[in-house]
Amino acid sequence: MNMTENARLALGLRALGMNDTDIVNFLLWIETGEEQYKPKSKDE
Repeated sequence: MNMTENARLALGLRALGMNDTDIVNFLLWIETGEEQYKPKSKDE
């Protein structure tokens, strides 16, 4: 992904109601696959 696509992704996630910490963790999980950044459901 280029920087424009990354910015659009982050803005789209904000529009869906994610906070900045959750967005960064989500992007880190996509890039690294590390479980500590894996998104958790709202039920957890």
